[in-house]
Amino acid sequence: MEVCANSVTSALAAEKGGAKRVELCAGLSEGGTTPSYGEIAMAKKMLAIEVFPIIRPRGGDFLYSDLEFELMQEDIKICKSLKCEGIVTGILTAEGKIDKERCAVLIKLAKPMAVAFHRAFDMTLDLEEALEDLVELGVVRVLTSGGKPSAAEGAGIIEKLVSQAGDRITIMPGAGIRIDNIASLIAQTGAKEFHGSAQQKAASVMIFRNNNLNMGSDSDEYYTRVTDTDTVKKLLELANSAE
Repeated sequence: MEVCANSVTSALAAEKGGAKRVELCAGLSEGGTTPSYGEIAMAKKMLAIEVFPIIRPRGGDFLYSDLEFELMQEDIKICKSLKCEGIVTGILTAEGKIDKERCAVLIKLAKPMAVAFHRAFDMTLDLEEALEDLVELGVVRVLTSGGKPSAAEGAGIIEKLVSQAGDRITIMPGAGIRIDNIASLIAQTGAKEFHGSAQQKAASVMIFRNNNLNMGSDSDEYYTRVTDTDTVKKLLELANSAE
């Protein structure tokens, strides 16, 4: 199991629950953005499992300006300096294809770190063609919901992608992975790895609360979401029972 961890706290809970790897992210409400230097450094200091920070300079689409592309390269250099096991990233062209030229630059820069491709894959025009492009580039793993809002909805497509990929690249289902669907999803798709946040709400311990405002358009300052160790354990147990 790979856990999408929104903090070092979540990453530690994921490790305790038996996760093999964390995709370290900030901005999960935007689908995940690059975490801070400090977050990455502390994760590498405190975790024994693999740390793959996401390299995504902003939310929104996956077509980046020259400046954003330079920023992604600088973030990769940071991950390399901190000895991360790999990174997760993705760039598309305006036509909805894998930007092979720019992705190749990032992959070369990242070496010897491994490079995985995030759900930008699901936003491509042709998933089968995109998968072949990623195999050619040397990407080790693709996170996908089969081009659907959730992996459960895209399970049939994920199954076909697993078959197409063979042993050339790992297809990792993600998006909406829950205790009530993980076993059937693994059984149907034949996937050997999966991705989830396994999060639960954590209430604030603040005594004084100003309920007249919040700090974001859809935020609530008096709770956070963190990965739950027991949920990670249960997801792994159910996934293994489906094999």
